[in-house]
Formats: sequence, structure tokens, C-alpha cells
Amino acid sequence: MAHIGSRVHELRRRRQLSSRELAARAGVSHSTISLIERDRMSPSVDTLGAIVEALGTTMVEFFAGVSPVHHHGPVYRPEDLIEIGNPAEISYRVIGFNHPGRKMQVLVEHYVPGADTGAIFSHDAQEAGMVIEGRIELTVGEGVWTLAEGDSYYFDSNLPHRFRNIGDGPARIISAITPPSY
Repeated sequence: MAHIGSRVHELRRRRQLSSRELAARAGVSHSTISLIERDRMSPSVDTLGAIVEALGTTMVEFFAGVSPVHHHGPVYRPEDLIEIGNPAEISYRVIGFNHPGRKMQVLVEHYVPGADTGAIFSHDAQEAGMVIEGRIELTVGEGVWTLAEGDSYYFDSNLPHRFRNIGDGPARIISAITPPSY
């Protein structure tokens, strides 16, 4: 597991911010900052994004400074996958997060029924994936598609996009993004 908490703490100290000041800037509670810094809580992507922005850096720069607890070989066990999402809604578990020189981001995504990535967003990358369970509504640009088990996608991420679980049960996707966003 990466030391995300210690990285937040290190950057906060460098910028001479108290945990309360950082919390106020990021729009989160003081206890959230405390729990994250002590690695007692894994922040959602949105929460970490707000903290990283409040620290005046980017996700790429933030994670470039995160050191792995140990080096991995080519095999990653379930316990090696780092959670960067919110498992109560959308879980994003990263395969090979600590891999040296990583040039792509591979995710195991799990969406509870009704889960939605929210506002349509875009970023400079390419994405591909396959639905391995459930039903996902994919919006890319002006198009909207319903994907079921076995259906795949590939698109330029600079197009506005959104994912939503429209099934009654959980949905799972294996996806890849290059270059890595986080």
C-alpha cells in the first residue's frame, strides 16, 4: 500500500498549513484530513482531488512523490490493489499502482446499483474497458450506449464522458487509461 497519508502530511507541512487550514481550503472536515494523514481512511478520488488542489499540486505530481511500501514483481494479489474510489458507491482498484515507470492505469471498477460518476468530465488520455458484470450506461460526447457483460469500449478521454450502473445488481468493469491519471 502506498503512503498517501504521509504524502499529504509532508506537502501540508511544506506549505506551512495546519490541518484545519487544509481542510477548509479543500472543503472537507478536519477529522477527514487527520484520518487520511494517519492512513486510517482511504479518500475518494473527489476528496483526494480537492486536497491535492488545495495543496497547489496535481494528481500526477502528488503520486509521483508517493513511495511504495514494497516493490512488486509482475504479479498483484487482491490485497495489493490500491483503492482510489469510494467503495460504498464506485470502487476503483488500481492494478500495478507501484509498478516502476508505469505508463498506463489499469482499474478494476465496481459500481453499486444506481452508482454514477456524476457530472460529465474529460481529461487528456485514452480509455478502454470491458464490462464483466452488470449493465452500464456509457455517455461519450453526444452518444449514449448501454453496455452489458462482454461489451467493450475505447474512446479519447478528452471527449466528455460518464459511466452509470443502470442494472438492478452490481456492475464491474476492467479498464485501462493511458497515460495514467492517478
